[in-house]
Amino acid sequence: MTTEVKEAPAGPAPRIVDGIVLTRETTPVVEITSPMPDGREARRALYYQRGWWREETFLDDLRHQALTRPHKLAVAARRIKEARTDTLDYLELRQLTDRFAAGLVELGVEPGDFVAVQLPNRWEMVPMLYACLRVGAVICPIDPTAPEQPLRHRLDLTRARVLVTMSDWEGNPTGGTADRLRREVPTLEHVVIVDGAAPEGCVDFQHHFVDTVWEDVHDDLSGRERGPDEPFVVLFTSGTTGESKGVLHSQNTVHSAIRGYVDTFLLDEHLVAAVTTPLVHYSGFGQGILASVMLGGTIAFQDRRKNDALLDLVQKYGATLLYGPPPTLTDIAQSQRVEPRDVHTLRHVVTGSAQVLQPLVDDLRETLGARTYSLWGMSENGPVTITKLDYNQDWAAHSNGRPIDAMEIRIDKCINPTERAPVGRLRVRGASQALGYYKRDAEYDALILDDGWFDTGDVARDDGRGGIRILCRASDAIKRDGMVVPLAEIESTVNRHPKVAETTLVGPTGRVEDPILAVVVPSGDEHPTLEELRAYLRATDLDERFLPDRLEVVAALPKTLTGKVRKKVLRELYGEA
Repeated sequence: MTTEVKEAPAGPAPRIVDGIVLTRETTPVVEITSPMPDGREARRALYYQRGWWREETFLDDLRHQALTRPHKLAVAARRIKEARTDTLDYLELRQLTDRFAAGLVELGVEPGDFVAVQLPNRWEMVPMLYACLRVGAVICPIDPTAPEQPLRHRLDLTRARVLVTMSDWEGNPTGGTADRLRREVPTLEHVVIVDGAAPEGCVDFQHHFVDTVWEDVHDDLSGRERGPDEPFVVLFTSGTTGESKGVLHSQNTVHSAIRGYVDTFLLDEHLVAAVTTPLVHYSGFGQGILASVMLGGTIAFQDRRKNDALLDLVQKYGATLLYGPPPTLTDIAQSQRVEPRDVHTLRHVVTGSAQVLQPLVDDLRETLGARTYSLWGMSENGPVTITKLDYNQDWAAHSNGRPIDAMEIRIDKCINPTERAPVGRLRVRGASQALGYYKRDAEYDALILDDGWFDTGDVARDDGRGGIRILCRASDAIKRDGMVVPLAEIESTVNRHPKVAETTLVGPTGRVEDPILAVVVPSGDEHPTLEELRAYLRATDLDERFLPDRLEVVAALPKTLTGKVRKKVLRELYGEA
């Protein structure tokens, strides 16, 4: 173990002297660092020793909260269309968990079976998550807007026994699609319909899971719960670079990630988290549901994307933390300017999935009075790097932060992983790394070096303070004179142009020497010209070599559930142009 003395950063341009970061108006802090051992079993022992892994489970967290604070608000789930909010305290959440678990047993669910849950941000998702834990099932969260073929792929791969879905959602006939798949996927025995009429042969959610007291029928569920190191959730990747993969996690791999997340922000039972991301995504169910229940806090969310209404949740429930991607936070700041709400309780605004720029940090500080923090992570490992509390308020616009205690990061030369580099391929390892890709072991193993380092597929640069700044996906990388074009930062800058609603940059053929194509969604009837965009970027002192070479204007960008642009689709569309 080594002791390293550093100054806490307070400005965007630190000086480094003898390996020590020096900044103005800072107070020295002591960081104790200890590199993780290379041996797998030695790392496992370290994870338990440090408390990143534990013998307890997320169900133990719920039981503890139901016992110690039974009538504290656990869940506030706003339904936009119905103009109401469904709430659960911890005792109610525990009781519904037992009822839902017994309802799953009635449907024939056994330990190790997969239960697919295709729901928007609704209260039903929360007890269903814990019910799966209670019966030892592996939960498979699925986007309610997923097209039929990706849905079929997930059901076929996991051999899911039960699918819980909506009767319809945002114009998609989810119930009818699920019923058709029930007849075509041999292992899918039950389709459970939330809201609306259930097709013949399907199960009505309200009647089966809510109105029926199954816990009196199946009153002994002992021996079903799985241990903290066994698989409990499979999360499917966004599929931006190919067929979606099922990322398998144990409770401990997720616990270490959310433990690092809550410890970074010194969160406790006073947490009231307003979460804008989907509960079927890692950030929603991990940093949202599981983190809140682990601490005994409150999670608030809404079922539909209506960003200008999110601050109503903040005001009503006294939210202390707001989580969402930069475009959502931009809308929230604008909403606060138009219709100010009382948001004095907010302490942290946390964002990920896209680059943060200084204007957004300034907007959020001015409108919400809260600091902005940037994080980076993946379905394979959850939140890995976060800008820290001891950083100055602007650092989220310059960095994706340093690793949580349970994880390590390094930047390798893209062509030689044995050599470190200031810009290159980002690799990570640690306690929150996933167990693997379900039924695709070889593909997952190919991304792991012998000493446990996982290839993230991202290109990053060293931020000068022990952290990283993500530049782009390696598969999207474009180079100029040997330098990686900072695509993510340029995209975020172009998004501030008054004629631009949204943009992405892509190499049309996927080669590193490609021209830089800007694909733009205009903000109004008049769209920008290529020269207007180039002039706008020149005014930000962007290197002339990184200016876009082509422009295409579209009505909308193809995206994943979490808002990531499907650049593969754009390359297929414009690669031959």
